[in-house]
Amino acid sequence: MIIRFAGDSGDGMQLTGDRFTSETASFGNDLSTLPNFPAEIRAPAGTLPGVSSFQLHFADHDILTPGDAPNVLVAMNPAALKANLPDVPRGAEIIVNTDEFTKRPMAKVGYDQSPLEDGSLDGYHVHPVPLTTLTIEALKEFGLSRKEAERSKNMFALGLLSWMYHRPTEGTEKFLRQKFAKKPQIAEANVTAFRAGWNFGETTEDFAVSYEVAPATTAFPTGTYRNISGNLALSYGLIAASRQADLPLFLGSYPITPASDILHELSKHKNFGVRSFQAEDEIAGIGAALGAAFGGSLAVTTTSGPGVALKSETIGLAVSLELPLLVIDIQRGGPSTGLPTKTEQADLLQAMYGRNGEAPVPIVAPKTPADCFDAALEAARIALTYRTPVFLLSDGYLANGSEPWRVPDVDELPDLRVRFATGPNHVLADGTEVFWPYKRDPKTLARPWAVPGTPGLEHRIGGIEKQDGTGNISYDPANHDHMVRIRQAKVDGIAVPDIEVDDPTGDARTLVLGWGSTYGPITAAVRRVRTAGDRIAQAHLRHLNPFPANLGKVLEGYEKVVVPEMNLGQLVTLLRARYLVDARSFTQVRGLPFKAEQLATALKEAIDD
Repeated sequence: MIIRFAGDSGDGMQLTGDRFTSETASFGNDLSTLPNFPAEIRAPAGTLPGVSSFQLHFADHDILTPGDAPNVLVAMNPAALKANLPDVPRGAEIIVNTDEFTKRPMAKVGYDQSPLEDGSLDGYHVHPVPLTTLTIEALKEFGLSRKEAERSKNMFALGLLSWMYHRPTEGTEKFLRQKFAKKPQIAEANVTAFRAGWNFGETTEDFAVSYEVAPATTAFPTGTYRNISGNLALSYGLIAASRQADLPLFLGSYPITPASDILHELSKHKNFGVRSFQAEDEIAGIGAALGAAFGGSLAVTTTSGPGVALKSETIGLAVSLELPLLVIDIQRGGPSTGLPTKTEQADLLQAMYGRNGEAPVPIVAPKTPADCFDAALEAARIALTYRTPVFLLSDGYLANGSEPWRVPDVDELPDLRVRFATGPNHVLADGTEVFWPYKRDPKTLARPWAVPGTPGLEHRIGGIEKQDGTGNISYDPANHDHMVRIRQAKVDGIAVPDIEVDDPTGDARTLVLGWGSTYGPITAAVRRVRTAGDRIAQAHLRHLNPFPANLGKVLEGYEKVVVPEMNLGQLVTLLRARYLVDARSFTQVRGLPFKAEQLATALKEAIDD
């Protein structure tokens, strides 16, 4: 089932969707979510740009996306109906708050007459419900003002949908009492509205049918699960990485949508040795993080595309200093301020080349919200092992979306411990033992990590080119050429797993290759194509710099390569340049993830071409 809650940005649609999701997760369904909201703190009420929505796809089997089209739309006002109706298939159910379908709200969005009466919704199962009136009536005993009582109409809607789909209720009631613990009257009013919605579903004749979606017992390996968003999984992954490395975690950050949740979350975990620093701007945030890396911490800075632009000089400094630093970019629509709350994959080339000079940086990209946990650990492994800044490219779809996540055993996590330099590492011709800060590990090409204050390990740092080995300032042309090439060789030599190809029959002629958050829609589309009888192979990139060693061979094995991206073809550009393969782009930059049916159609056309 696919449900979408939609209303004004002040109607509590995100909270409503989150609570329905939590109860669905506790029930044992597989699920995937898509929150979608305006960038403004409070967009103009009743307008199309001010519509906020939350879509949830849940099932009794393995699913991969929030769904293409909702089976049920809950529209709290005319704007919500008009903005979302194009996505609703004929025959779907629409629950509308009739109290808002008055002349003025309808005129705001261009309705000359009520769509509830003009026949335009005849192809749908429409349930007119006076949500506002019913909520106010249910809360009469609390003595609240009309405005205060009205705010609970989202809980009435949640109660109604919970009845329709047999969702548990205890968790939501407990949540409301905790959320409004300092305002017990408001807490009980919301609980009452929630129960009233449930009872309305139970007693009204308009909803003759309720549905039960059984737990997805066969979709998951045995374990302990919880619902998790991408940003929360990323935060937990960073904490786990610091514990596995036995290093304090330092976050230097400046608030920016959609990355701010990581700063909020990490600030709660001082008990795990996390130090979070909200800087005055993006440049100060990464500057503090790089200083923490020099001081021996697992250092992180979080941002989105506009912040990466500001951080670029310091990222280049980290390349020059050869210190471990995690640069986490939660991509959003651009350019400039762009679409702050919408998703996009358009920072790949910025991460790859967006610095002056030759400044190579490894790039890692998670594929699902839960995978953000593992991607954080992998980024930390590379940074600590090879002494380099590492980009982690998530995006708004992964950051805000959620899915079930199996809580791993600590024994499953990688050992990330590192050895700091403790004494001299080089002998001069005269037999003197000295410390060379740029003497390299022959296998990884990483330089030693010397914590400031360690006796005898004093050394110079800075952005001016260093002599290899000694670390002395050097303007020698041959040395600069050597340093540029060895920094590139260090990144090129990073050990990453081979890319795995899903080709069940072994004779597919077309390969669909993705990266990052396109994994869910691509996999769902591939399933549809195969169900229709066509053969197609699928592969997905976790490591974008360096590419897996076998990627060239994989690409050569197929007549056609299709690369879906939420940009204008950035990965395709890299693949064509590196492997001289005529990869085909399939792109969109709408601020929304791909729909599975849309991709399936494109893949079918590629196969038949």
